[in-house]
Amino acid sequence: MTIHASAGHGTREHLPAALLFAGALAIPLATDNLFLQDAVIFMLLWAGLAGAWNIAGGFAGQLSLGHAAFFGLGAYTSTLLKLHYGLSPWVGMLCGGALVVVASGFIAFAATRLRGPYFALVTIAFATVMQIVAARWYEFTRGNEGLSIPFDPTLANFMFVDKLPWTVIALSYVVAIYALASWIGRSRFGFQLAGMREDDNAAQALGIDTRWLKVVAIALSAFLTALGGTFYAQYVGFVDPGYVFSLDLSVKFALMCIIGGMGTALGPVLGAVLITALEMVLRAKWGGERSGLYLIVYGVLLIVVVRVMPEGLVAGVPQAWKRWRARHAA
Repeated sequence: MTIHASAGHGTREHLPAALLFAGALAIPLATDNLFLQDAVIFMLLWAGLAGAWNIAGGFAGQLSLGHAAFFGLGAYTSTLLKLHYGLSPWVGMLCGGALVVVASGFIAFAATRLRGPYFALVTIAFATVMQIVAARWYEFTRGNEGLSIPFDPTLANFMFVDKLPWTVIALSYVVAIYALASWIGRSRFGFQLAGMREDDNAAQALGIDTRWLKVVAIALSAFLTALGGTFYAQYVGFVDPGYVFSLDLSVKFALMCIIGGMGTALGPVLGAVLITALEMVLRAKWGGERSGLYLIVYGVLLIVVVRVMPEGLVAGVPQAWKRWRARHAA
């Protein structure tokens, strides 16, 4: 799979993202449909999390299948600090981010010589360990019963009755990550990441400190993922180790990025919109007695997208459009 770097500077490059973000903000203002508003909030959250994964997996080429560990640590840190010590979730969010920076930095530094599937296995192992700790430390985390967050809607408690504040915060989160990815795609830091991703040894020969580059990329990715974990915990009001540390969640982040386009700013956003919309429509249509059927259709459609557009939607859609125009112009 070819990985592209986003390097454009023009306004046209950012127009699709601007339209998507404007549409997301307009929905809670234009409709009272709670299902649709909820879908938009989750689309934005998953887009941000896929974009966070993209910094490590797309730009730096460090395939992580254990990013749920950072997501779960962010969710649990803010929740536990709130329930046990009365700290605001805003403070807990920063504490969770700091914690995962230390944890991910240590993992990245210790595993700098591991590449491809070996690094992915290390991240899976870390997420599994975190899940076991959260499940077994019953006195502190309530184990597999999970933790419920009391509903007390105030700005200080990071809880709101109306969906609009949630949408604004989630939109700010994904826009910030999109802007960061756009900057990385055309910065010296981004070019160094691209060089390391394509040929680690050649990058070192050019004087690039690839070890610290990996640490910075993975720590930054983990920090942003932890922020998303806190948002999820506050929005849902419940965290349990079986979900927030699950391999399924890690794969979801990666799939959204791969389908949209790795190493691009827009790719994770498109992947999140496609997968979240597809998942919700199929679940609503084939839930209940046929609850497993939507997963089969969901998986087949994802395979088709990856097969037809192996470089992701960002590169695949324009190429398909050019081929269609050339065919009809002939």
